[in-house]
Amino acid sequence: MSSNTTECYYNQNVSFFYEQTGKNISVNWRKRDYAVVTLGLTVCFIVIFSNLLVIAAIFKNRRFHFPIYYLLGNLALSDLFSGISYLHLMFHTGPWTIKLSQYQWFVRQGLIDTSLTASVLNLLAVAAERHQTIFNMQLHSKMSTRRVIIVILFIWMVAIIMGLFPTMGWNCVCDLESCSTMAPLYSRSFLIFWAVLNLVTFSIMVAIYTRIFLYVRHKSKQMSEHTTQTRHKETVLGLMKTVSMILGLFVLCWTPGLVLLMLDGFDCISCKVLRYEKYFLVLAECNSFVNPIIYCFRDKDMRRTFKELLCCLCNRNRGQTTRDNHFTTLENSRLRTIRKETDSNRSSLMNDD
Repeated sequence: MSSNTTECYYNQNVSFFYEQTGKNISVNWRKRDYAVVTLGLTVCFIVIFSNLLVIAAIFKNRRFHFPIYYLLGNLALSDLFSGISYLHLMFHTGPWTIKLSQYQWFVRQGLIDTSLTASVLNLLAVAAERHQTIFNMQLHSKMSTRRVIIVILFIWMVAIIMGLFPTMGWNCVCDLESCSTMAPLYSRSFLIFWAVLNLVTFSIMVAIYTRIFLYVRHKSKQMSEHTTQTRHKETVLGLMKTVSMILGLFVLCWTPGLVLLMLDGFDCISCKVLRYEKYFLVLAECNSFVNPIIYCFRDKDMRRTFKELLCCLCNRNRGQTTRDNHFTTLENSRLRTIRKETDSNRSSLMNDD
């Protein structure tokens, strides 16, 4: 192929690009593939259910109707979307990958990219909100609901655009030499851009929370032992610890994968990125069901609301069973009554004869 001509491979299937980059696709189902899909599906259903529970709790309990909880609810929505994305991935991985068209492959990867971007931007918004409220010595921001909705819509708009970048042309379909090893249809330059952007955002959030903690520690020494101030300080610190744990675990779960993507982007052959790809993907997936566990252990109101929602579901099922049993009993009673009346009518006719 001449260096002055550019050949595009839009008619090629996914396996063509995998062969070009040396990433193998298993043709037959192996025990390992069954184990990965089974484990992945189990985690996905847990992620979806637990984050639906968080969203329902925030809607149900009026104590959570504040900007910080709306943003945390949107983070739960991002994790829910992540669970759906990984669920879609589980049905389009392993030997199923060979059957994918280019468009289907871009959709598969784009869903994961969108969910991660939404989560990162949500955490950045939470950090900015906490910075504003803590430095004003408030528990909750005075941001209006309308402004929060605008922030949430902006987050999803940017996340969707980031997920569409490769589909819109930032890929290696027309430049095979720039194809990534981990994501064979992605351009290595996009992987570098995406990984560096997220790592820089992580660093900004860590810097914000470090500044907040230093400020809170300084102010706590100046506070008197007045009961109201002490309780306010404890509430602020409790909420700060919760969102800090969420951020810390998010960075812990996603940083190894992003670093691996960046190494792949720089075409580090000696790094053997494919050896660690699956493990880091599982680590990133696990982050999506960690947040509800943090809410449950850190927030008493959230834990209480979870119990109420679960008890409501159990009672509704129990009530439905009781009603069904009640209707069955009434139906049986009516049948017995009809049979008795029929028998009595027959006996009376026989006596008349």
